Amino acid sequence: MKRFVLGAALICAALPVLAGEGWEAVKHQLYEGRILNDGNQMISIDAPYRTPDDARTQMAAMVHAPQKMLLGKVTLVLDENPMPVSAVFDLAVPQPSFFFDLTMRVNGPTPLHVIVETTDGQLWVKEGFVKTSGSGACAAPPGTDPDLALATLGEMGLEVTQMRASTFDLGRTTQLSKLDVDISHPSHSGMQMDQISLLYIPMRYVENVAIALDGADYVNMTGSISLSENPRVGLSVPSNTRSVDVTMTDTKATVTSAHKDLSGSGT
Repeated sequence: MKRFVLGAALICAALPVLAGEGWEAVKHQLYEGRILNDGNQMISIDAPYRTPDDARTQMAAMVHAPQKMLLGKVTLVLDENPMPVSAVFDLAVPQPSFFFDLTMRVNGPTPLHVIVETTDGQLWVKEGFVKTSGSGACAAPPGTDPDLALATLGEMGLEVTQMRASTFDLGRTTQLSKLDVDISHPSHSGMQMDQISLLYIPMRYVENVAIALDGADYVNMTGSISLSENPRVGLSVPSNTRSVDVTMTDTKATVTSAHKDLSGSGT
């Protein structure tokens, strides 16, 4: 299958890996010479056997660091997507446990990998696989008119709820809340065609989501064209969090922000 390749300038503005022949190529470009440990005992992946909607598929993972270690970075790779490195969470405050939940485009059947880096520099990986319905999500026409989508671009809704203990916790108890960030953004992949002009819509997607808790940096997420239209970004936060600030930056340098005071004053 011929792969879609973007210009070098756009690669530099996005993520380290844009396309490759599966996991071996991605692994070589990201982690050349580094050992990837078996992460089956610390990473739990929740992805559908087959996508109910290729253009908006929920994927999640719960990660627990080995004893006496902390998590520094968590990466989601969809091996066969045009931009395989799909989301990267850099934790400004290393955590013993971390959860993420994203709405993704899945362009075709693909292995997926969740890679964790602990603060001592070790890498851990777990593999999954997801089938698709064959709609080719990255090139599928946008669900909303591109001009109308610009009117609300960057608006965000924030919600914090208590996470429930489940088998997803890998047998460990956690005291975490879940932050959901709903972002209004067309997430144009650069592979979609305007249905009237028949010209390709320029690429524009959520490049970074910076989250601060109680006034201090917590995590930065680097996005990609793999994020769905109007993506939802969910992640764990400490249960004692009192306020949340989120700043979104897209690839056209649009910056928007949202605030939520968990003591009840609203967004």
